[in-house]
Amino acid sequence: MKKFTLLVSITIFISCSQHAPNQETASQNETSVVDSAIINQQYFGDRITADSAKPVSELKTLIADKKQLTVKLTGKIEGVCQQKGCWMNLTNENGEKLRVTFKDYKFFVPKDCAGKTAFIEGFASIEETSVGELQEFAKDAGKSKEEIAAIKEPKKELVFEASGVIIR
Repeated sequence: MKKFTLLVSITIFISCSQHAPNQETASQNETSVVDSAIINQQYFGDRITADSAKPVSELKTLIADKKQLTVKLTGKIEGVCQQKGCWMNLTNENGEKLRVTFKDYKFFVPKDCAGKTAFIEGFASIEETSVGELQEFAKDAGKSKEEIAAIKEPKKELVFEASGVIIR
């Protein structure tokens, strides 16, 4: 019986020592804890990182005379489509807005994320937005019938199509 107890004890000891976490596993676990502690981030579309994101206020300078620019930006969410979350507006410190739509209409953002910070990756371009589209955006934003009817001219503006979004 003593031999059996000794054999079981040795087997348990060997088994436990083989499953002890090594340094690599421990550091991976620490990283996971740190990553989940980075404030409640939400990801939409392609999985992107916030690294090297430029403030939305720099977009005009970055795009300059290009027709289109692939870039990563960050800014405060000023408004979101209240129908589906199919677009959002980011603002810079001057109050200028950048309308952000989502690549291939494949994902949306929460309708209650105004006031949070967004990191977006995708491409910016200068486009002329038709009166019909501007009116539709105004309707989605919950504007009054009078405000919608007051839109009579197309607008040349910077727009952004995001392939991925992080909201903090």
